[in-house]
Amino acid sequence: MWRSEQDTDAFARALASEPALRDAFIALEGDLGAGKTTFVRHLLRALGIEGRIKSPTYAVVEPHEAPDGLAIFHFDFYRFNDPREWDDAGFRDIFAGPGLKLAEWPENAAGRTPPADLALKIEAMTDDTRHLTLHAHTPRGRLLLARIGA
Repeated sequence: MWRSEQDTDAFARALASEPALRDAFIALEGDLGAGKTTFVRHLLRALGIEGRIKSPTYAVVEPHEAPDGLAIFHFDFYRFNDPREWDDAGFRDIFAGPGLKLAEWPENAAGRTPPADLALKIEAMTDDTRHLTLHAHTPRGRLLLARIGA
């Protein structure tokens, strides 16, 4: 449960401190306004990304590079509907290569992405808190959950 944005930030910082995150694929699920992009912003800040962090809703992917050289790819598949775009945009190569991959609306690219190491489902509650459900789908995901105590 995230009771405030400070809780979101604390979770992001804990995750950012884990070496196993470097080549992880994290799927972010939840309705519009649930807090997926807010979480990504906190995680990117915790990884040292400075400046404006925009949502890739129209671009589909926003690449970033952390100060330590970590490649980070923030996907938003909300408007993704053309399977040919997957190959044309080089997404297959991005997911096969090194770096952290964060994907909002991963269900819209189902069958194209590999299994997510970690899936975060964020639900906005009526009292403005966020209910967080975590699922590890790979050994890397299970390691991340164990290391952050989730």
